[in-house]
Amino acid sequence: MTLVWKLLRQHISVPQFAGFAFANLFGMIIVLLGYQFYRDVLPVFTSPDSFMKSNYVILSKKIGAASTISGRTNSFSNAEIDDLAGQKFVSKIGRFTSTEYKVDAKMGINGQPLINSELFFESVPDSFVDTSLDAWKYEPGSREVPIILPRTYINMYNFGFAQSHSLPKISEGLVGMIDFHIFIHGNGRNDDFKGRVIGFSNRLNTILVPQAFMDWSNSVYAPDRTSEPTRLIVEMVNPGDANIAKYLDSKGFEVDDDKLQAEKTTYFLRMIVSVVMVVGGVISVLSFYILMLSIYLLVQKNTSKLENLMLIGYSPFRVAMPYVSLTLCLNALVLVVALAVVASVRGGYMDVVITLFPQMDAGTLFPSVVLGLALFVLVSLANLFAIYRKMMRIWYRKDE
Repeated sequence: MTLVWKLLRQHISVPQFAGFAFANLFGMIIVLLGYQFYRDVLPVFTSPDSFMKSNYVILSKKIGAASTISGRTNSFSNAEIDDLAGQKFVSKIGRFTSTEYKVDAKMGINGQPLINSELFFESVPDSFVDTSLDAWKYEPGSREVPIILPRTYINMYNFGFAQSHSLPKISEGLVGMIDFHIFIHGNGRNDDFKGRVIGFSNRLNTILVPQAFMDWSNSVYAPDRTSEPTRLIVEMVNPGDANIAKYLDSKGFEVDDDKLQAEKTTYFLRMIVSVVMVVGGVISVLSFYILMLSIYLLVQKNTSKLENLMLIGYSPFRVAMPYVSLTLCLNALVLVVALAVVASVRGGYMDVVITLFPQMDAGTLFPSVVLGLALFVLVSLANLFAIYRKMMRIWYRKDE
């Protein structure tokens, strides 16, 4: 093969092969980076909530100018709740209960104060909270209260305060670093409690406490005050049922969480990534033709030499080996460099993603490696088939 290579390499055009390598590298990077980015970011929109099942939705009422003029409130009456419970697509319903007293809270992380404000708590029946009952248990009169925080609180800390003050970021496993002090005022009493944060929720925009604490505290600090619920948590039999949207529109109800918005965002993410990968694929196909053109020109220049080699006993396979080796080396080099670039870029954007969503698994580069190897095999087989086919034409022509 060394002798064959020496005879054939004289007409190799370095610029042509460099052009193929660059075009193939560019296309490979676009395809792999688009696919890796999609795999890394998709869990942000599709991962299930830590404390709410995927078939739970939160409902509230649409309140507009006409409703305000007519005196319509945003609370649910017992008749409306009973009517909703009677629908075939509803499995069970829970009411959000709010505090009827004043709550001041101080939240700090690792000794650093973060929030000092008047807040309010809400609760739902314990059966709607997907966590251990031991962690979500409250004994009336206890000074320690389990709490589930909205994830926006921690995102604000991780992406803003922690980053600017070089403090550790908070994830699900580090909730013990959070200090939460509660001060309750009502019915002539002022008491303080310690909040024990057990985790964060993506779909709740309120601070959730156990139903037992809510019932006890309202009876102690606001015994004469009651209010109808303004939000409901509903377990759907099939969230994709078309009758749900029709019923909610007819009643003036709306889904009060970001689940539908996340589905729309996921759809557009898929669409954008698909467009990017198609562009990268087109560039890779064009690079394939550049390589084939270079190989054909090289073979055309060496046609007489190739015929002579075959006449003296060299098989088409042995004569094609220099071109095969050159093609495989270029494809392998492109794959290695593309994966290195993807790994570098991924390290940059994953720092931001993990900062915003510390609970999310960082994942690996494995999806890009698998896709890259698949593309390497596919492109290399196509290259080898084209080279072998060209050699066989010369082989048959020498016999004429």
